Amino acid sequence: MTISLRYAARSDVGLVRASNQDSGYAGPHLMLLCDGMGGPAGGDIASAVAVEHLVPLDADSHQAGELLDLLRDAVQEAHSDLISLSSDNPDLAGLGTTCIAVMRSGNKLAMVHVGDSRAYLLRDSELTQVTTDHTFVEYLVETGRLTRDQARRHPQRSVLLRVLGDAEGEVQLDESIREAVPGDRWLLCSDGLSGPVSAETIGEVLATVEDPGQVGDQLIDLALRAGGPDNVTVVVFDVVDDDPQPQTDTQIVGSAANRRARLHQAATGNNSHSSPEPAEPVEATTPAAKAAALVAGLDSTPPPTDTAEEEAVAAQARTELARRRVRRLRSAIASLILLLALLGSGALGYQWTQSQYYVTTLNGQIAIYQGIPQSVGPFSLSHVVQTYSRPGVDELNEQILAKLERTVQQPSLDAARQYVRTTVMDNLVDVPEEQPTPEPTPTRSPTPAPTNSPAQTQRPTPSASATRTASSSSTRALGSTQPVRSPQASQRQPGQPDPGAIPAEGPAGGPAEGSAA
Repeated sequence: MTISLRYAARSDVGLVRASNQDSGYAGPHLMLLCDGMGGPAGGDIASAVAVEHLVPLDADSHQAGELLDLLRDAVQEAHSDLISLSSDNPDLAGLGTTCIAVMRSGNKLAMVHVGDSRAYLLRDSELTQVTTDHTFVEYLVETGRLTRDQARRHPQRSVLLRVLGDAEGEVQLDESIREAVPGDRWLLCSDGLSGPVSAETIGEVLATVEDPGQVGDQLIDLALRAGGPDNVTVVVFDVVDDDPQPQTDTQIVGSAANRRARLHQAATGNNSHSSPEPAEPVEATTPAAKAAALVAGLDSTPPPTDTAEEEAVAAQARTELARRRVRRLRSAIASLILLLALLGSGALGYQWTQSQYYVTTLNGQIAIYQGIPQSVGPFSLSHVVQTYSRPGVDELNEQILAKLERTVQQPSLDAARQYVRTTVMDNLVDVPEEQPTPEPTPTRSPTPAPTNSPAQTQRPTPSASATRTASSSSTRALGSTQPVRSPQASQRQPGQPDPGAIPAEGPAGGPAEGSAA
């Protein structure tokens, strides 16, 4: 059985946006979708740069075991390139893009994903969302703070926690390897589709329309009918076996296609303003050659123009320059307003995160964190507020340890401490106490005959085993009898209770070992 893909890519600017910042690509061994952001100056560049770095992977020479490494390296190179572009061009500060890529080798599909662009799988008439959105509202849904219906209308639904962009640090990708099953239909889409169009409607189109290109056209039409609030891009591909004429063309849409067309016009002197046809095939004979041709088009620079201009043309150029300056000023004002709005919503979002707490493990100890277990670029949204030296993670049973490693959310610091005090303490591994060795009973000498002197009364002495038993029952585990105290705790007045300590639950328990970080 020989596996191949049948595919199509489509993109539309929508009814609200002034430009298309999405980019899509479809080829025999690679599917890409990137949704750019960062305003008119950077979003379209970011998505096109990501495509530029990934399209050379569209080749049949790769082994299944190296797919994820290749995708990971290409995404990281694109990330580094975006950092350099932003550093060299202040106007591009804040540029970024989502990225979802699927690469095939034989009957294996490798996927990497960052951002809120989605992958759906239709198998046996059942639609499944394969990816998880890296958004603030998705985190709220996963932790039970919002319902799916509330998330669709949340004002911060577009705030991303992870993105490919100009933030320093390594990109955190969701990665997976899957079987390419004949009959499966896959959809990659930007939030311009998944936002206004329900998953049920998307699934109905995927299940009833046969041709991938027609599927793409109908899905975009549905997004436009729903108001077209954003750029909308889709890549549809079917897994087929033993296709007598497997598809070999490559298709590029959106910002990457527009950029390639502009560079081609500049190089040839063709100043036609007509928009390029969607999914225009790249002229080449093999997938690798097609990818190379695409990269060459993205990397090209226009040749120098003739400086012997007529005065009329020069005047027209000056007029156009003045118009551009006005447009740039308007764009800068709009970008500033957008930035202030994002900063305001971001501040409110961060303030909410710091009202949350969770319990997890840290270096073999139980720890309480303030915040949420997420990062925005290099910035963590949580920090340690308390750790416990006892009990250690080796004293917990497997079930409670697994929960702690996934993090246990709590609404307050008191609730987190109560969770450690009760639930954690109830799930300690039973360690049998060491039984004392019985002492040998001394041999008594014969009792002498009574005399007329008064009898002396002998006081009983407790045995060593009884002493040890009483001693061992006076200690419980949530801390030893020597608590670890914070610097503030050492300055307390005699008799003042330690607010950070958790009392043991035993009848004669020692104080808890809690330390505030």
